[in-house]
Amino acid sequence: MLIIGEKINASNKSVGQAINNKDREFLEGLARDQAAAGADFIDVNAGVGQGAWEHPEAAMEWLVELVQAATDKPLTIDSDVPGVIEAALRKYSGDDVMINSVSAEPEKLEAVGPLAVERQASLVALAMGRGRIPDNVEERLAACDEIMTYLTRLGLREDQVFFDPLVLPIAVDTTQGLVTLKTIEQIKSRYPTAKTVMGLSNISYGLPQRGMVNRAFLLMAASAGLDAAILDPLDAKMMSFVRVADMLTGKDLSCKGYIRAHRKGMLLE
Repeated sequence: MLIIGEKINASNKSVGQAINNKDREFLEGLARDQAAAGADFIDVNAGVGQGAWEHPEAAMEWLVELVQAATDKPLTIDSDVPGVIEAALRKYSGDDVMINSVSAEPEKLEAVGPLAVERQASLVALAMGRGRIPDNVEERLAACDEIMTYLTRLGLREDQVFFDPLVLPIAVDTTQGLVTLKTIEQIKSRYPTAKTVMGLSNISYGLPQRGMVNRAFLLMAASAGLDAAILDPLDAKMMSFVRVADMLTGKDLSCKGYIRAHRKGMLLE
């Protein structure tokens, strides 16, 4: 499973403060630690621009340069503002890059789609259109169809699209875990070469023992066909479950990765 390290996000209070204060040491450490823990991509989200930053584009450009200097891992450019994504891509010097994200809203597709095609980037696509997150599989799939039709006509390959089936808190609606899992299954059936990705933490929002819920849902999602996860790679228990998921879904041939992790003392129950 491909792991996208989620730690460098301005919505996290300490990270937001570090970006505002231009605390290079703190942010470089987060990048290196996530890479060492097994992240395949490092997500970077500089927020809306405040404190030392007059413009969000400048903050993102600075953050991209900083993280690229700290690690050779590819980046996920994370913003819902097309201008910020474009600014980040101008600063980005790697070959592989991922954009997070686009939805089925026409104005977002028209703004972000061409950026992905021009850079031949992987693109996270949210299974929703305008407004609320659909609470059913059918509406989420309809959004996926709109997105895929537009992007492939534009020139993006199906295998460059990472559909996010979306996760709503199970504490609010106990059917939503199954809706997400069924959406993954249907996406993989309809678009065999496309990828699926999601952030796990929403599933457990409002519940005690959230880590346990997240880890269990990871295994269920892997069984449904999840290809990638946006998570905290510094959570050793979660990373242990990632290795278990790869093994149980046939992605870890001869269990070599699992055994190697065991020998290095990287597995936690």
